[in-house]
Amino acid sequence: MGILDGIVEWIAEQVMNALDLITTSVLGALGCNMDTFLRYFPAAETMYRIFVATAIGLILLNWIWQLFKNFGLIAGVEAEDPFKLSIRSFLFIGLVYYCKDITDLILGVGGTPYNWILSSDLPALNFADFSSVLLGVCANGSVALIALTLLLILAWNYIKLLFEAAERYILLGVLIFTAPMAFATGSAQSTSNIFKSWCRMFGGQLFLLIMNAWCLRLFTSMVGSFISNPLSI
Repeated sequence: MGILDGIVEWIAEQVMNALDLITTSVLGALGCNMDTFLRYFPAAETMYRIFVATAIGLILLNWIWQLFKNFGLIAGVEAEDPFKLSIRSFLFIGLVYYCKDITDLILGVGGTPYNWILSSDLPALNFADFSSVLLGVCANGSVALIALTLLLILAWNYIKLLFEAAERYILLGVLIFTAPMAFATGSAQSTSNIFKSWCRMFGGQLFLLIMNAWCLRLFTSMVGSFISNPLSI
C-alpha cells in the first residue's frame, strides 16, 4: 500500500498545483474593467471607433429616411413625429458618442460590490496544501483512492466555476465594445426593443459576473473550512 499511497499523493499534488496556477491566472484577469480584455483583444479598441462612426451614420440615415416619409413623399407609409424623431435622434447621437464613458461609469458602479467580494476577509487558502491535509487522514490505500476521487471532483467543479466567470467576462467585453451599434437601434421606435434587450443583457452579464465572484469566494471558504477539519460533517 505504500507505493499506492505515494502515487495517489503525487497525483493529488499535481492536481492542486494545476489549480493554483489556474486560479492565479483566471482570478487575476477578471474584474469589472476592460484592461485585460484589451490586452488580449487589442483590435477591439480600433474597431470600437468604427462602430461609433457606423452607429452615428445609421442614426442620421434613419432620421433622414423618417423625415422623408413624414413629408408625404412616400404615400401610405407611417412615419414618426418629426419633432420627437429629431430629439430622439440627436439624443442617441450624443449617447453613442459618449457610449464608452457611460459603460465605464456602469462598470465602475458594478465594480464596487465586485471588489468588496474579492477583498472580503476570508481564510487564506493555498490549494497546494489541500492534498497533504486530505491524504493525511487516509488510513490505507483504498481510502486514499476515495480521497483522490473526491479531490478530482472538487477540482473539476472549481475549474468549471473559473471558466464560467471567464466566459462572463469575455461576453461582457463583447457587449461593451459593440455597444454603439446597440445604442443606434434606440433612435427608432421600430428598433427600440433591440436597445432595451441589450440593456437587459448588459445588466444581466454584469450581475452574473459579480455572482460568479461571490460563488468562487464561497467555494474557497468552503474548502478552507474542510481543510481545517476534513472529517467533520
